[in-house]
Amino acid sequence: MPSISYTDAVNEALERLDDLGYERGQGTDLANHGPMGAEAVAVLGHGDEVGRWVERYRRAMEHHEPPAARFALDPADEASWRPALGAFERAGDWERLFARELAEAPWREVLVRWWPRLLPGLFAGLTHGLIRTAHAVRGLYAAGEPTRLQLDELARGLAYWAARWTALPGRPRLGGPHDLPSAVAALPRTPVDGTPGPDMFRQRFASLGDLDGYGEALGWLAPQQAPRLLSEMTVQFADVYLGHPEVFPVPLVHGVTAPAAARLVLPHLPHELYEPTLAALWQVQVGFLLCMTTDRRGEGTDAWRAEAADMPPVDELGARAVEHGDEHVVKFTEACLREYALRPDPRYPAAAYAAQQRIKRLDDGGGVSRFVR
Repeated sequence: MPSISYTDAVNEALERLDDLGYERGQGTDLANHGPMGAEAVAVLGHGDEVGRWVERYRRAMEHHEPPAARFALDPADEASWRPALGAFERAGDWERLFARELAEAPWREVLVRWWPRLLPGLFAGLTHGLIRTAHAVRGLYAAGEPTRLQLDELARGLAYWAARWTALPGRPRLGGPHDLPSAVAALPRTPVDGTPGPDMFRQRFASLGDLDGYGEALGWLAPQQAPRLLSEMTVQFADVYLGHPEVFPVPLVHGVTAPAAARLVLPHLPHELYEPTLAALWQVQVGFLLCMTTDRRGEGTDAWRAEAADMPPVDELGARAVEHGDEHVVKFTEACLREYALRPDPRYPAAAYAAQQRIKRLDDGGGVSRFVR
């Protein structure tokens, strides 16, 4: 048992990470994963390791300076805040807006107010706006009496989402004939010459609305109860991750971590926001598949079993992820183990183990790349 509680470990990490900006890297826009990774280390039951993990993380890559607030945004005036969606240079203004909102109202009230406004831009920072917000929400809920550091972290999660807000083309909806596995199987993939890489991703993302099958796929999913569909999303994208060892090993983890993050938040939202959230998640997953894969490769097969033949016991995967250190590995392993506890499908631990093998250790440079924020 750790000698430090989950809440104390999270607050200690937030204090140590408080001076970092939203992104990191020389000439890049990689998301700051520090608060998310530290919170996941604590959830995995390694609160005593959080401080050491934070120091490893800080050494791995230089972070940008925190953005300064410049011009006030009025949350009551849509003409004030809406033009600032997706304007990263306004990140400091967004942070100040949310800090003020959270000082004046309970955090759940602020979350419910802004969720439908931010949801159309779910792809923000490759879904890291959603994910950082969800990690903050989990910490606040566990704390009972939130600390100022935790409220500030929620403000920053929401601010990053707003500042990197990215709307994908088309309007997703639930009302089609497909369950999740059949929808993924039916989605056409476009071959390329050579190995898929960053250039292919950027080119395809720039013309996402014109890619074969994209528009139709947005309406393919049949409505289901939220917990069941979230499980379908996470297990199917664990399968996708396992089936594509040829793809750079970081981006596709978000096909699991984004819906797993949404699961943390939905209990704090009204039911009428469940269906649009699920539809937006499916839209993002369609984008991942069309932009990052060129065929079905090993999806829906048992090919992954050979890769996972030497996998350690499931209850060792969390400790191995913390020792590995890479922030994507830590967050992905935590999400896979949490989803596995709800639906014991072997693809979850196998995907976590695969990520631990495919992604470099934190001290060796981790999984960072221009390919992914």
